[in-house]
Amino acid sequence: MNKVVLVGCGNVGMAYAYALVNQKVYVDELILIDVNKDKCEGEALDLNHCMAYSPSKIKVKVGDYKDCKDAKIVVIAAGANQAPGESRMDLIDKNSVIFKSIVGSVMESGFDGIFIVATNPLDVMTYLTLKYSKLPYNRVIGSGTTLDTSRLRYILSEKTGVNAKNIEAYVIGEHGDSEFIPWSNVNIAYKKISDILSNEELVNIENEVRNSAYEIINKKGATAYGIGMCLVKITNAIIEDKNSILPVSSWDEENEICISTPAIVCKNGVKEKIFIPLNEIEKDKLINSIRIIKEAIKEEEII
Repeated sequence: MNKVVLVGCGNVGMAYAYALVNQKVYVDELILIDVNKDKCEGEALDLNHCMAYSPSKIKVKVGDYKDCKDAKIVVIAAGANQAPGESRMDLIDKNSVIFKSIVGSVMESGFDGIFIVATNPLDVMTYLTLKYSKLPYNRVIGSGTTLDTSRLRYILSEKTGVNAKNIEAYVIGEHGDSEFIPWSNVNIAYKKISDILSNEELVNIENEVRNSAYEIINKKGATAYGIGMCLVKITNAIIEDKNSILPVSSWDEENEICISTPAIVCKNGVKEKIFIPLNEIEKDKLINSIRIIKEAIKEEEII
């Protein structure tokens, strides 16, 4: 049975759950866990009322950490939300404490599957999940820059008139303020992006991608739908053993952190990280991202 456990039934968690029941997926059972039991029960009831019209047949239930024992995937979307004016890194102290309890409780159940992490600061929380769980590196995956990449492809599609699904472009590095686009590798229909758009346009697009979350948070309080779809994309890659290339946050052995690069995702988690050839400016940006994540981890490990 393909069982998924969702820890955290807030905006992100429920956007993921709703996206899951709206798509053709091979998930048989979705277990919801949240500190607010009443909300959890209401969400489960609401989702089950979708099933008459859902393309998939998923049993949605309220559960507890014992249900993680035989789960294939545990998705963690719990934690403090990013408030207007806060960066993702501002959440580190609050969410590291929450994660120690969550991951410990999951592992006590005998869980031996794959973690997908969606909580910010994403790369640090992915690293801490790896540390607390002691699972093999390939079985702890952060949503990483999948959402940033989706935003990038949407904007490029609007600018060029090309279907976003046919645009091969990635955002890499930290899922945060130091993320960047390796424009030297972006091509549309074998044309270099620099032959299609001006340098000024590329700079503006990168800033728009980087600041999208802040704009959404300022206007509606939280981001949800985009990351929900991204989490389903990662879930499907695992459940269906798709060998999909996704820019997820995963263990980087050389730098001993979790950071986003394109990676092959299959039934065993991350099969292989793909390191994009970068020019000198892009290399400096990646080094800066690595430094920021390392410093955040170092501070957290003192606690």
